This record gives sequence, structure tokens and C-alpha cells, in this order.
Amino acid sequence: MALKNGKIANEGFRRCMAFTMDWLEQRDPVTGLIPQNLYDPEPVWNPHNAAADNFPFMVMTTCILDRPAYDTLMIPVLQREMHFTSRIHTLPDEYSLARHDFLRKEMDLNYILYGTSEYIKDGLLPLMEYCGKTPWFDRIMEMLKDLAVFRDSIGQIRGEFFGNSVRTEVHGELLQTLARVYWITGDESYLDWAISIGDHYLGGRNILLNAERLRLRDHGCEIIGGLSELYVVLHFIAPGKKEFYRSDLYELLDRILAIGRNEDGMFYNEVNMKTGEILDSSIVDNWGYIYNAYYTIYLLDQKESYRREVLNALGSLYGHYRMFNWENHGADGFADAIESGINLYNRERVRSLEDWIDSEIRVMWSLQDSAFQERGIPYRNRGIIEGWHGDGNFARTSLMYCLMKTQALTITPWREDVVFGAHYENGNLYIALRSGEDWEGTLHFGQQRHKTLLNLPLDYPRINQFPEWYYLEADKEYRVSGLHARSSTIDSGQELSEGLNIRLKKGSTRFIKITSEEHVK
Repeated sequence: MALKNGKIANEGFRRCMAFTMDWLEQRDPVTGLIPQNLYDPEPVWNPHNAAADNFPFMVMTTCILDRPAYDTLMIPVLQREMHFTSRIHTLPDEYSLARHDFLRKEMDLNYILYGTSEYIKDGLLPLMEYCGKTPWFDRIMEMLKDLAVFRDSIGQIRGEFFGNSVRTEVHGELLQTLARVYWITGDESYLDWAISIGDHYLGGRNILLNAERLRLRDHGCEIIGGLSELYVVLHFIAPGKKEFYRSDLYELLDRILAIGRNEDGMFYNEVNMKTGEILDSSIVDNWGYIYNAYYTIYLLDQKESYRREVLNALGSLYGHYRMFNWENHGADGFADAIESGINLYNRERVRSLEDWIDSEIRVMWSLQDSAFQERGIPYRNRGIIEGWHGDGNFARTSLMYCLMKTQALTITPWREDVVFGAHYENGNLYIALRSGEDWEGTLHFGQQRHKTLLNLPLDYPRINQFPEWYYLEADKEYRVSGLHARSSTIDSGQELSEGLNIRLKKGSTRFIKITSEEHVK
């Protein structure tokens, strides 16, 4: 099983590298930036699409698979981005790659606030979650500092943005960002800011409960996840405030369950919360972003009814949502749906959910070879998926899936011909490595990043996280052996965290078994 998982992961890793290198060929020669879409008459870089949805997952790919490219290609692009696109101190604005000037001569604060919020939440939080404190984390912190100057303006943001829910979207994004940055920094100002947003929605007001339109998919649903993340912080830091919010949050979530889903537990795009009318009956591809909130409340408050609703929805996927028409069969729709499944599978090992994930990843990967959507036809059998900013989400979800198949193991240096995978069963981690040519390198284990990188007190399900699989604990001992345990060593988790040095001969396969001593005795 470990070798089979490795072969699957190897395909995904190769696809992500092809995506990254092909998109890098599209960089503007003057600025080094990528356009939001390859088919636009005027190529434009923008924070809410190019920077939020696409480029970060090229960075993530190289962070995992090609550190030299990360250092020599990705970091210089960030530096040039800051040089060319900063409009209000560090806050970026849309930039024409044809004219090499800002897209709008007159500055529009609404676009800058929206773009910055999107960039941080969708692009930079995933990098913070997986890679930790990097130059992209510094980018979060400097933009948040400048964004704080416009706290009052954010509450009045307006404009024609996708989804027509810009205020709830930006508030939700900020809640997610502020909650996580609070944990990693301990800075009370971020919590105060988050509470000021929470007070606008909960604690006797519950304005979403009376909303004539509430969007339950992306570009609107962020507020649900954001409120649940604030609820997590308050659970540990300010339980009295948490209790102040509790009844309103429950009432809001219960109302969404009552009117916002079909018989399979899948959410509709948009509903009228006052009347219960379904305004858009299309099915949400990022259904897990909503269910993450319910599962989080279950973890905190032991609310079993919310867990049951999550499990019911997960159980419906394999029977009713294989090859489903997520977003006109586009790769981005499959990416969000599969991400939803992976994140919750990490918490609830529903067998049919695993089968559904395995099935749908094949469909999504096939779109890199033979796109269903017309805009993807010019890029068939290339790294580029469909030629727009949503391509990055293909890589995001592929990397999540591959790390699931390797149990979070990675290798350096990564090479296409080196297959590695893992399978965990009954306290044992089974690892397989195979190389087409001679290879020498290091096998790296996963870690509890919510503790080691983010300082979170609870690994609650959240958008843009990369789930944890097998990880070592520094103070435990582990037995490292071959598959049949003819010889073995005992190493501490601290020692193994430095990695295992591996040497493979051409065409050879090596099997390793890792067992924590508590499962040996």
C-alpha cells in the first residue's frame, strides 16, 4: 500500500511541478509578475487573483519539492511584486503588465482593501500554515499593519465584486487572518480587531439571521468560517465573551442547516435567511468551508448534532457526487470540493469519503491533459491547466492529496524518478521508496504544525490549512526497522525530526517501518 500511495503521490507532485514551471514561463519580462489570466486582452497582475489564488501555490510547490527554485525564483518575484505594486505603503493595487503602471490612474480604496484581504487569506495564510515564518509571513504582517489604519473604511467597503457580498467576505477573511495571526504572535491588538468584527454580527445583533441574501459559497461564506475561528480564540482566551456569542452563533448555524441544504446535506449557493427562499439552487463546491465551522463547534462544545450533520454529508459523496458538475466541470470546482473532503477526512476517516477523494482527484488531474472548458484547450498536455488564476487551486489541492498519500513525508532533493509513499496502520508507519536512478538524500517527517509553527491550542478544521498526517513527538522513542524487522534502531522523535539519510541504487526499492515504542511494549 505504501508503494502504491507513492506512485499516486509521484504523479501529483510531477503535475504540480509542471504547472509551476509552465506558468513561470508566462512571467512579464519587465516586472517578473504573472498575469491573472492568459486570455485577457490586457494582461493584469492583481492581489485578489494572481497573488491570492495562483502564485502562492507555485511557491508552495517549490517549498515542498524544489528549494533551490524557491530561493532563486520565488523570493525575487515577491521582492519585485512589492516594488512595482505597492500603492498605499505596502498595500498593493492592480497593475497593468502591458503599460507597466497601475491599472487605474485614480486610486480606488475599495479595490485595495478587498485585494489585500483576499491576498492574505487565500494566498499567504496557506504559506504561513505550511512553511511558517518566511518572507511571505513578513508580507502578511506588514500589510496587516497598514490595513489596520483603514479599519473603519473596511466596514463601509463597496463596489462591484464577484459574489456581491464584499463586506461579509472581507470581514470573514479578516476574522480568519486575525485569529491565526493572534495565536502566532500573541498580539492583543489582533484579537481586539477580530472582536470588533464579531460584535457587528453576534452578541444580540445576529444580522446574518435576517439577511435577505446570504451566499454560502466562496465570496460570501467566509464569514461563517471567520466567526467560528473567532469562537475558537474566545473559547481559550475569553470564555465569557464566547458565551456572549454562543446562542447567536448556534441560531445562525441551525438556520443554515434548516434552509440552506439539499437532501444530501450539500449547501445551495445562496439563500434568503429571513424567508427561507433558495435564491440560487446550484450546489456549493467548497461545502467543506461551511462544515469546518460545524465541526469546530463540535470539537469545542461537544455538540454531537453538528458532527452528525457533517458525517451525513460526507457519507453522501461517493454515491451522489462522483464526476459532479462543480463549476461547469472546471478544475477549480473539483479542487475546492476535494479540498473540502481531504480536510474533513483528516478528522473523520470515513471509508467512502476516501474512495470519493481518490476518484475525484483522477478527474481533476485529467483536466490538465484534456480540459472540459474551452479556455483550457490551448494548454492540453501542458503544465498550465486552464490558463487562469484558478489554476493555482489545482496545485493546492494536489499537494494536499499527495501529502495525504505520503503521510506528510517529503524528500530532499526531490526528483521525478524517486517514488515515495506511506501507509499508517495499527501504530505502524510503513514507508516505501523507489528510485529509477541512483539517489541519495533525506527523508523528512511531518510535524504538528498547528503547535510548532502556529501556536494553536487546537487543530480545528479551517480553510487554507494543510492537514497534519503522521508526525513525530520529540520526547517519544521510535523503532526504525526494515519491513520484516530483522534489524532495528531506537531513535527519539527529536533525532528523527532531523530526517533519515537514504541511499538508493538504480531501480531499487527500500521499505521502512516506524513504530512508536508505546506500540511495541
